[in-house]
Amino acid sequence: MRPRTGYNPKRKMASADLLTPVERAALASRASYGGNPEHKHSRGDYGLTPPASPRPAKTLCDGERPILKAEATALLPAGLRKGTTSATTADGWPQNIWSVSDAGEVFEAQLENPAQGTYHGYPMPEDDDFRRLVLKEWKARG
Repeated sequence: MRPRTGYNPKRKMASADLLTPVERAALASRASYGGNPEHKHSRGDYGLTPPASPRPAKTLCDGERPILKAEATALLPAGLRKGTTSATTADGWPQNIWSVSDAGEVFEAQLENPAQGTYHGYPMPEDDDFRRLVLKEWKARG
């Protein structure tokens, strides 16, 4: 696998008060997790076609451990409800949503279909400096 040359320097987390808790909850109830075969090492239970097709330089969502769709599906609305989303939006959906698992793993989801609010996600690598901001904001936003 080719090493990454860097991470998106344009990412910016939205302020905690950009959306009200009611607006965040409404988005969380409508967002969906689709997955992406380019970020999969094994097929899991996602029903993707092709089931797994990892690309060099892509972060694998299951590189360290299997992540079933139920877990990915729970992480997405958790980040929306907490407001750990990007300032950049498309059709009313944040371009990125960040979440932290119960085990302290940091995940980033990217909008893949703005018309439907569908995302795919992956764990953030340890060497991604933005990861520290996500952890800080996750704790601060309770």
